[in-house]
Amino acid sequence: MQEKTFHITTFGCQMNEHDSEVMAGMLLEKGFTPVKERKDADVAIINTCSVRDNADKRFFGTLGQLKHRKKDDPNFLVCVCGCMMQQQHVIDTIKAKYPWVDIIFGTHNIHQFPQLIDNALQEKKKQVEIWPDGGEIVEGLPAKRLYESKALVNIMFGCNNFCTYCIVPYTRGRERSRKPSEILREVRELAADGVKEIMLLGQNVNSYRGEDGVDFADLLYMLNEIEGLERIRFMTSHPKDLSDKLIQAFVDCDKLCKNIHLPVQSGSSRILKAMNRRYDKDKYLALVEKLKAAVPGITMSTDIIVGFPGETEEDFEETLDLVRQVRYDSAFTFLYSIRKGTPAEKYEEQIPEEVKHARFNRLVELVNSISAEKNAAYVGTVQKVLVEGPAKTGSKTFAGRTDGFKLVNFPGDQSLTGQMVSVKITKSNTFSLEGEVL
Repeated sequence: MQEKTFHITTFGCQMNEHDSEVMAGMLLEKGFTPVKERKDADVAIINTCSVRDNADKRFFGTLGQLKHRKKDDPNFLVCVCGCMMQQQHVIDTIKAKYPWVDIIFGTHNIHQFPQLIDNALQEKKKQVEIWPDGGEIVEGLPAKRLYESKALVNIMFGCNNFCTYCIVPYTRGRERSRKPSEILREVRELAADGVKEIMLLGQNVNSYRGEDGVDFADLLYMLNEIEGLERIRFMTSHPKDLSDKLIQAFVDCDKLCKNIHLPVQSGSSRILKAMNRRYDKDKYLALVEKLKAAVPGITMSTDIIVGFPGETEEDFEETLDLVRQVRYDSAFTFLYSIRKGTPAEKYEEQIPEEVKHARFNRLVELVNSISAEKNAAYVGTVQKVLVEGPAKTGSKTFAGRTDGFKLVNFPGDQSLTGQMVSVKITKSNTFSLEGEVL
């Protein structure tokens, strides 16, 4: 086979990012070469996200751009995959409006991707392969990491929570946990390959249940013993399952970063009940207090949805009140968008768009002002930073993150990439810090 090139466009969360790393790893094993621009690729892959309406629109917009290229070059392969492909109405739309798409597959059968490409090239006909459920976890798939010194590690797949606004349980399936031995093997290999930091991934890592009753906190204690590994992070953590044992792991495990992403979604207990979140405002705030007492200086981020059906001005004020009490270091804020197939799709009292946008702007202003205040406290301190590489702002500026996940930009050179360096913080911004390597 003539050497072929590929380009992957990824929408969505770290789980999708890691899926794209795995696809890249499999294509590299087949002798394919990655290219930076989609226009230069023989194979274009779009890995989709179905969590928000905006991601849907961006996907179809991107897909539409490829029509002319396909017309000019019939050998050009267009592949679509990811969470959107687990929804039949999306597949029907692609077949009807984008018939020139060559390969369609879902979240459960990524390991089949190389075979689907071979089939498409040999048979010259469309390949559609969607698994409704996850089946057995396939271990040992290759991955092309985005960073040499950092790695994403799936510990589980799927979700059993069924929050009423969320499509994930329908696109990622039921919860399935990997064996602890397989996770430990993978992380040992990563550490031996120079990885200093891992991010453990799961729709709800707190629900992890490995063999022999190993829970998530147990897994953290095991990983903390791996030689060469310096930092452990995880995403995402559901408040209803945040145990005292897990909080204690922050105290006992020196490699576990003092940072947590703890999605709240709303500060109104009434709205939280309608969302099926299974905690209320008081329980959430009590958890935050436990974390702050056990781990002084812990940094916190969250997810917040604005304009969930039935949200009143009083409900929204409860959210603002919670943000003021917790004082998050950062927050991912979203306008509620209807997801076809979720219970909230049928809820009455959908909030008008102009009301959503006005509330969203007020929330973002509050979150950003707190972020700026918290970042200002870092000026004059010295922080350990794992250098990721050149910053987006320019090649002479490098970027990395602190233990607390603060982004730091500083002058440097390529030799710093992948190193743990001490940086004196000289300036703070709303979303980042600036400093000088000592």
